[in-house]
Amino acid sequence: MAVLSEIAGDESPPPLPPSEGGESSGALSTPAPTDADDGDKPPPRTSKPGRKRLFLTASVLLSFLIGLPLLLKSTEIHRSPLPSDAIAALSRRLHSNPPSFPCGLHAVFLSFGRAPLEASAANRIEREISTQLVDLPAASTAGNISVSVTVDSAGGCFSSGKAASYWRCGAVTTVDLVRGDEVFDELLHSALGGGGADGMRVYTVVFVDSDDGMGLSIVIGKHRHAWVVGKVDEGEVVSIIGKVFVKYFLNGGVEEGEAGIVKREFMPVGSDGNIVLSFSLLNADPSDWVYDWEFEKIGERMLIPVIEALRPIANINIESQVLYHTPKSSYSYYDDKLGGNVLSVGDIPFFVNSNEWHLDTSISATGRSKVLQFVVYIPSARECPLYLQLPDGELSKTNAFISPMWGGVIIWNPLGCSLNSKPHGALDKMSSQELMETIEIFIGQLRQLFGLKSSYHEQSMDGATKFITSPKGFAQWELDLLYRHHACSNLLSCLTTLESLSSLVQSLPRMIVMDEIGRQVELSLEAANLAQRNASIGISDSSAVSATRARALAEDAFFHPSVMSISYASIEHYFAIYMPFFAPVSLHVLLAVIKELKRYKVERGKYSAFLASQASTS
Repeated sequence: MAVLSEIAGDESPPPLPPSEGGESSGALSTPAPTDADDGDKPPPRTSKPGRKRLFLTASVLLSFLIGLPLLLKSTEIHRSPLPSDAIAALSRRLHSNPPSFPCGLHAVFLSFGRAPLEASAANRIEREISTQLVDLPAASTAGNISVSVTVDSAGGCFSSGKAASYWRCGAVTTVDLVRGDEVFDELLHSALGGGGADGMRVYTVVFVDSDDGMGLSIVIGKHRHAWVVGKVDEGEVVSIIGKVFVKYFLNGGVEEGEAGIVKREFMPVGSDGNIVLSFSLLNADPSDWVYDWEFEKIGERMLIPVIEALRPIANINIESQVLYHTPKSSYSYYDDKLGGNVLSVGDIPFFVNSNEWHLDTSISATGRSKVLQFVVYIPSARECPLYLQLPDGELSKTNAFISPMWGGVIIWNPLGCSLNSKPHGALDKMSSQELMETIEIFIGQLRQLFGLKSSYHEQSMDGATKFITSPKGFAQWELDLLYRHHACSNLLSCLTTLESLSSLVQSLPRMIVMDEIGRQVELSLEAANLAQRNASIGISDSSAVSATRARALAEDAFFHPSVMSISYASIEHYFAIYMPFFAPVSLHVLLAVIKELKRYKVERGKYSAFLASQASTS
């Protein structure tokens, strides 16, 4: 009963305040107190005010305050820390010191017929070649060039002070020239024995002093060497050696003003480092004739060396298919002189019929892989034979063309094809010889897609220049060129992607950053740093492998599924979602606590006044 009376006393309403001015309102007014001063005082409280209502209200507020951290924790965004400082450091290094590959030039003089050169000639020729290289334009990826000279003559074998043991003296003589260029190329490769001491690539130009009456000739081997045969003075030999080294081994044989890998970025490689080579045999009208091929048996065997050679810059997969009812989109006209239909270069952009040629059926092209299409088009009887006419009016020798970043097309006219041919509709097969010739053209187109020439014909540079072809489709010095440029390009692409990701994460505070993304960024930076270190010592293939991996990891981090699966809202939007739920309740609870606290103070004051009055009375 005491508790009930206490609560009842707490909840008793306070007395009504007097009306303004102390005036009565007629019959409705209450009688004025006998003492004017006592009317302004609140009625005394004889019992101690309870705290139960205050505790209950405060406990509700406390539960809200305790639940607030749990709410914030439940809505917390997981953000794995990205190494922004390491990305910025990589950017500074790549922009202040772009990746370059040091290499070596080793000049070898074989002079067994003339008077023997003195031992000091090697050092003198080395200084002359070094002076000449300063004035020759080299590729942007070329770093420091170390020059060494070896003189192998009847009087002895001498090397310059900087030369290492790259040449086995007496292993090759001028007599070996008569054995043919292919044999001489392998003899030089055996005599040279490998690369430099620091792992950098060393290119050798051998001058063979021979007066055979054939004039000056230059042969570029399929490894990392070339040789010059003739009888010229020392100054001219030095000039030729420098030009051969810079033009072919550094610039890929690209003439001044000519497009190529040195002049522009040619990257037919997916951002994940994968390429799918899709080979298609198209029968335009199977009612005329139908052709098949043994690509798996012959084509893939010929392409395996090419795939292995390009492995440091791309992981290549091969697919093949045969399609039917695939007419072309462009028009051709009949030429009486040629006895066939002619397709001009201006109609090439409309040749590929994307509506009828269902080429994109690859199952290996996943993610960001690049698909290169190589098509053999067999025209119908009414347009056969079909020839490709060049801008100068001549017919194309290969009857083929390429489309950059897409692939290549070969127009293949069956044997005996003419306007008077009678369609037979029977199944035929391309012969092994025809298929091998077709694959060779495709390899030349692949070279063009990578920015090289399809083939090097004999050129004139102070003499007739001949090239030894490689069964891999790419000479070793060409592969070095591809490795260098792809390593530089992939490093810059990796840096751009990492900077974009870092900027995106910083601009979106509510963006989820998984631990896997942070790990991929760290691995990408490690691979990029390794590529830079390998480039600084001239190991181009290892640098290309690391740079390709760095770019692939950066792309994987940027396009991670968790990055694309959420809409990123600002902090204002975050509050706009939760405030309608919690603000009204929280505000009422807070106001109730404040009200109860004020009431408790008032009642406490009344009770204190009552105790004081009792004490003064007694």
